Amino acid sequence: MNKPLLKKHFLLFLVFGSLLPYHNFAQKKNEDEPKLTIGGALRFNYNLSSWKPEMQERGGDFGFDVFRLAVNGAYKNLYINAEYRLYSEAFGGGFLKQGWLGYKLDDKREIQMGLVQVPFGIERYNSHNWFLNLPYYVGLEDDYDMGIRYSYMGDMFEYHAGFFKNAEELTFGNNSPASPHRYSYDVVGNNKEVNQINGKILYKPRLDNMHKIGLSAAYGGLYNIETTQTGDHYALAVHYEYKSDDWFIKAQATKAAFNPENAAGNTRNIIQMGAYGTPYEVASNFEIYNFGISHLFYINRDFVEKIEIYNDFGYMHKRIDDFGDSYMNVLGVLINSGPVSTYIDYAAGYNHSWLGGDFDNEFSTGDPNAKWEARFNINIGYYF
Repeated sequence: MNKPLLKKHFLLFLVFGSLLPYHNFAQKKNEDEPKLTIGGALRFNYNLSSWKPEMQERGGDFGFDVFRLAVNGAYKNLYINAEYRLYSEAFGGGFLKQGWLGYKLDDKREIQMGLVQVPFGIERYNSHNWFLNLPYYVGLEDDYDMGIRYSYMGDMFEYHAGFFKNAEELTFGNNSPASPHRYSYDVVGNNKEVNQINGKILYKPRLDNMHKIGLSAAYGGLYNIETTQTGDHYALAVHYEYKSDDWFIKAQATKAAFNPENAAGNTRNIIQMGAYGTPYEVASNFEIYNFGISHLFYINRDFVEKIEIYNDFGYMHKRIDDFGDSYMNVLGVLINSGPVSTYIDYAAGYNHSWLGGDFDNEFSTGDPNAKWEARFNINIGYYF
């Protein structure tokens, strides 16, 4: 063999061999570097409500809904997820919607700590529309509390468990009432949610995510700042979720009861819950049945990519004599146009605090002579 050629090949081999460790080191270094992404949304809202005659005279109102920032970061198996929302002062102003530090034990197991989504019922949302569904308004849909959550996501089964020391604590006072300035509904006022445990199991019979059959349970304390006594509360749910490329179904039956240790003379048939800066009353014993269905159309045009048509129904049966039941139905469409998403909803409510009537007591005593009210709503958001 030609010696100069052999020498040349040998030198190339040395150079290539020396670059391999450098390439692996650089790749490993990139994998070890912290990653951070920032996103968010700016949303506006049009509202035309049947129970507001002056608004109807104006032809509805159009204004600011929310500006939000979302932060996601990762370093090796650690990651962070946080979302801060800024509403108008009338809707609570600014607050942290969610925020946790997570650790991936492996491909199927992880732990989250902080302001974590409570593992109960269908997640992330038990609905398809902008208004969500009845479980949200009593703290049982898209709820976030302060604690720790463990999740195992297998091929056939999923297990989720959590311990939550309390809901969002904003004042850290000795005997200060819980503030309603938050995203998800929690018990507020003289009672505070404490030391709650949650468990949820999901069964996927076809070893995929098309069908999910689940059971959820929650139990925790209710500390009363007047009596310094601790009552309790619990919730149970059975739920089913179906997902295909273009059809989606969500169904759930929920039982919940609250047993506060209130001061003498204060009823135990009603608890106070709050979010968006304003509290209202909720019956302390009820069941909720909700069902939602949607169909997705892939348009793939210049200005419209997808259109989703949906209907979400909810019924709240109150287990207290003379309390009027509550209903909710939302028929609507979601239009996706690149970074712009538009919800067009016709939301009808009966004894519903956010849909007509008396805001304070529609979810508690209600009105035996209530009538259906409706709100036509368009929410337009740019997501980045």
